[in-house]
Amino acid sequence: MKISTKGRYALRIMIYLARHDTGEHISLKEISESEDISIKYLENIISKLYKNGLVVSLRGACGGYRLAKSASQYTAGEIIRAAEGSIAPIACLEDEINLCPRNKECATIKFWEGLYGAMNDYIDSFSLEKFIEQ
Repeated sequence: MKISTKGRYALRIMIYLARHDTGEHISLKEISESEDISIKYLENIISKLYKNGLVVSLRGACGGYRLAKSASQYTAGEIIRAAEGSIAPIACLEDEINLCPRNKECATIKFWEGLYGAMNDYIDSFSLEKFIEQ
């Protein structure tokens, strides 16, 4: 599994918002300049974060984005999944229930389930707060 720039940048954006969390909204321009992400690409990523309820926005001259909750309440996993979608290592694990017709006789399914579980456990063990403390 390879995390794309969307997932990596989403994590960077959220860490930036957490580090500068004063209750004020932060403009896309400020995030773009600080994180060296183009505004156009940033808009694409921030819209996914917004749609998933991870950030709140304010329009207008003093507008921008801020965290929807405290940094300790976010995991790297939920941020990456918001940007990337499923991070399942194989297609048959993308749905909540494995609908693969070979699921019952598949010799490798336990391996893939274990890998997927380990990946989820690891990325869900990091909060935004932990990133800031490092």
